[in-house]
Parts: sequence; C-alpha cells; structure tokens
Amino acid sequence: MTNMATQAPLKSAYDVVIVGGAMYGSSVAWFLSDNPDFNGSILVVERDPSYEFASTSHTNSCMRQQFSSETNIRVSQFAAEFVKNFRHFMGDDERVPALKLHSFGYMYLADNEAFAHTLKESQQVQQRLGAGTRHMTREQVLKEYPFYFLDDIIAANHNLIDEGYFDGNTLFDWWKRSARERGVEYVSNEVVSMQRNASGTRVESVTLKSGEAISCGTVVNASGPRAVLTSRMAGIDIPVEPRKRYTFIFDAEQPLDRDLPLTIDPSGVHFRTDGQYYMAGCPPDEDPAVDYDDFVQDHAIWQEKVWPTIAHRVPQFEAIKLINSWAGHYAYNTFDQNAILGPHTQVENFIFVNGFSGHGFQQSPAMGRGTAELITYGEYRSIDLSPFNYERVARNERFIERAVI
Repeated sequence: MTNMATQAPLKSAYDVVIVGGAMYGSSVAWFLSDNPDFNGSILVVERDPSYEFASTSHTNSCMRQQFSSETNIRVSQFAAEFVKNFRHFMGDDERVPALKLHSFGYMYLADNEAFAHTLKESQQVQQRLGAGTRHMTREQVLKEYPFYFLDDIIAANHNLIDEGYFDGNTLFDWWKRSARERGVEYVSNEVVSMQRNASGTRVESVTLKSGEAISCGTVVNASGPRAVLTSRMAGIDIPVEPRKRYTFIFDAEQPLDRDLPLTIDPSGVHFRTDGQYYMAGCPPDEDPAVDYDDFVQDHAIWQEKVWPTIAHRVPQFEAIKLINSWAGHYAYNTFDQNAILGPHTQVENFIFVNGFSGHGFQQSPAMGRGTAELITYGEYRSIDLSPFNYERVARNERFIERAVI
C-alpha cells in the first residue's frame, strides 16, 4: 500500500460499505447515487487512493460484443450504449466530456476446424442479439486487411460496430467525482476485519485500519484481485486470485495504412492499434497466482513470444521498437473466468462484484447498475445478471463462456 495517512469516516454507520474504490467500487457507488429509489448512505473504503497498483490503472480499456453467452453480450451492449451516451447518462452535465468508442473491432483468428466452428456458433448468437459480427473466410479478411499473413488461418470473426477501445479512465474518474458530489463518502483507509451476527447470516460491522468499527447494512466486495482477502474477513472463500498480464506498446518502422483490429492470434498473443503506436499483450505460458504486490515484468515474454508472433502475423511488423511495457493483475476467477456477483448464500448482506478475469472495464456499467438495482430493489431490473450470482459457485455449476482472452 502506498504510504498515505488513513482517514476516519465522518459517521459510525452506513447503509452500504464498499470495500475498494477503483472501477467497480466507484461504479456501484455512482449507480446507487444515481438511483432515485436509493436514499441511503454510502462509504467507499480504498486502501490506495492513488490507484497505482489497481487493475483499473493497468487496463487496456477494450470492449467487445464477441462473447458466446447471451448475458455477456447484453452486458457489453449496454457498455457501448453507456460510453457513446456518457454525458447524457451523467445527467447532461456540461463538464463531462463526450467519450468516443474507437470501433476497429476484434479479429478472432482460427487455425483449426474446431475453433472455426466455435466462432461460427458464437457469431450466430451475436447476430441474433443485434451485434455486427461477421464470420469471414481467409480471403475475405485479406481483402479488407491485406497486411496479415494468413496461410495458417482458415476462418475469422470480426465486428466493426461498438467494438474496440474507449477511454475507461475518464469514465472511472467521472464516476468517482460525481458520486462524491452526490454525497458518497470516500476514505483512504483499509478494512481489516468484519464482525458477523451470532447466527453468522449478516455482517454487522467492519473494522478499519485506523481503529473505527463501522456498522453497515450491506457490504460490497469490490476489491479486485484482493477479493478473497476481503471475503475471508466474513468467513467466505471465493476462487479469485491475482494473475499477471503483460502489456507492450510498440512503434512500427512501416506503420499500417489502416487501423489494426484487436487481433487475437491462435498463440494467445493479441495486438491492436493504439493511437500512433500499437499495443500487444498476452498471458504467460505458465500462469500461476502471483503475490498481490508482484508487478515485476518478464522481458523474455516480449522477445520470445510476443514479437515473433506479431512479426509472423503482420510481416510489416518485422521492424518494430518497444516503447513501453507494464505488468498488471487480472482478478482471475479460477472457477469459470466470469464475474461473481450478488449475495452470498449464507451471509446475506455480503455482495460480490468480483472475478472479472480481464472483462472488468467493459462490463463495469452493466454490473455496477445491476448491483445497485440488487441493493435497492432486491432484484436485477435492467439485465438479468443472476447467471453470475455467487450461488452458482456454491452449486459447482460453471458459467460457460467460450470467448475468454
């Protein structure tokens, strides 16, 4: 944790205490503050208000419709609507900037018949829900993007509508700012323990690092990769751990003459246009849980995996120069790589907003809105997010999503 003085909350009791103030804590806080039917008090406890090591600060801010499950597609469709109409959603506040969704699309490449078939099935689901995904032959891809080398590729999926990159950090900053203006209290502090009632069915209070015991009506776990540390304070284990993901920014001696879609190579490496440069990323071949404070980069991944893959797939990228790189953490759900939402099955006022496994920024508008609805009404009203609820983990029933990067 960054060495910052802790702040004591103004009150000793809140209707909602949110543990973690980054993208998800601020999304839930803002949507609660925006809901005319919620008039409770909200405390957001953030252990590092600089957000230096938060997943939020290391995001690539990508958005896609290309999922295989209907619920994930609908979640992303609302994200696109929210980003494109950001100022309107923020109450037509003239201070709020208009956000642009740069729709260069995702390009999923298939090098075998089985994955090509999966892409085709997913495209049909996406198309039925109104997404603009096309299932393409190698020749169709090359006609539109002649810079690819595709001799080893047999099919692809691509979508140029509401799919690409957006400025997620501006969205986050305005959620946080607007929530505060509406009375949400943020403190630089840390929840260190939770106290349950005698039957263990509710969290009655949380204790802060600075010593205060804060009574709470609802606790929201928005702790990103640290989600299990927060849940264990309430006697709950969840299958979320920090896993390292690497991002590389590179310049090309011969830039492409058009936008490079976010290309998902069969190797697992992905790369896309990033302003005047290009961005690439990948998981490591060995992908264990890492320490919460481990952000050490592995430069061999660039030399041995990423650069060779990029140069193979786009021969024009033979001559490229690494400009910047960083390592961040996925809040990785080891159970099924999808979000864990909703209340615990026994500790009924403990709400999860965890385990997004790399989908977090693009899913934050719908998940924040849904969680606010759940707290306010006891149910989801806009999109039925119940397939993500924690109870599926308790039942050992996985949420199947075949398009996980």
